[in-house]
Amino acid sequence: MYLKRLEMYGFKSFADKIEIDLCPNINGVVGPNGSGKSNIIDAVRWVLGEQSMKSLRGDTSLDVIFSGSESRKALNSASITLVFNNEDRTLPIDFNEVSIKRMAFRTGENEYYINNERVRLKDIADLL
Repeated sequence: MYLKRLEMYGFKSFADKIEIDLCPNINGVVGPNGSGKSNIIDAVRWVLGEQSMKSLRGDTSLDVIFSGSESRKALNSASITLVFNNEDRTLPIDFNEVSIKRMAFRTGENEYYINNERVRLKDIADLL
C-alpha cells in the first residue's frame, strides 16, 4: 500500500483544484516560503480525521476553507481526497484503489467518504 494521489480543493491556500501524483519510491515537496508546503501535510492530517485545529495551525474549523484574497472570493467548502494503492490488500477492503475523502462546509458540517460512499469518521478510523 502507498499513497498514490492527493486531491485538494478549497483547502487553506489551495483555492483551485489540484492533484499531486505520488510515486511509490521517493517524493519531495519543495518551494519558497509561503507556497503551501505545510498545508499539504495539514491536508493529510485533516482528511484522516484530525480534530485539533491547533494541530492544523488554525483557530476554528472555518480556517481550513479558503477565505478569499484581493482577487478571489472566499469558497464555501474544502475537500481533500487521499487515494491509496491497495493492490497488496493492506487495507481490509476489497479494492485495488481506496479513496478517503473529507469535506468541510462553512456551516460547520463535515462529511467523510470511502470510495465515494458517505461514511462516519469512525469508519475511516476502523479502516486504517
